[in-house]
Amino acid sequence: MPVSQTGPAILLIVGFSGSGKTRLMTRLIETLSSRGFRVGAVKHHGHHGKNGGENAIEMDRPGKDTWKYREAGARAAVISSRSGIGMVRDVDHDHDPIELAGLMPDMQIVLAEGYKKSPYPKIEVFRPEIGKPPACRDDANLIAVVSDTPLDWGIPQFRTDAVELLADFILKNLKLTV
Repeated sequence: MPVSQTGPAILLIVGFSGSGKTRLMTRLIETLSSRGFRVGAVKHHGHHGKNGGENAIEMDRPGKDTWKYREAGARAAVISSRSGIGMVRDVDHDHDPIELAGLMPDMQIVLAEGYKKSPYPKIEVFRPEIGKPPACRDDANLIAVVSDTPLDWGIPQFRTDAVELLADFILKNLKLTV
């Protein structure tokens, strides 16, 4: 468990591609939000782009104003509307979830998809049928596993459709109340 922190609680949703992390994230965000929690979300994009470009993302597309600003030399570009804010910024390292949570200080919890090696509480989504081993089974920060296959990992297990029960577990484990 990381050192004491201020700001939102951080919970990582981990597992290999195709395990159902994004679906679980969206369902947890819906569930926690409906209970009155301010929930932030982070997607860790650790894959390489189409042409080998590291951490390529689809937000800052050629021809858009943010792309034009960046092409002109801006180190950060932000777009804002009534419904959201997007930001692209040059950085010198892959940011830790605590750094990203700092961008959302008004949230009560930040769910982050990915960051298998980070020292924060984790829930692994595990589907043996995708042919990958567990991502974090022996991680001391793994607090639960989500799988429809019976497992004996020595930690609480939740079925993929038990989102309400999982949300209860998360709130109790992270000591969060509305």
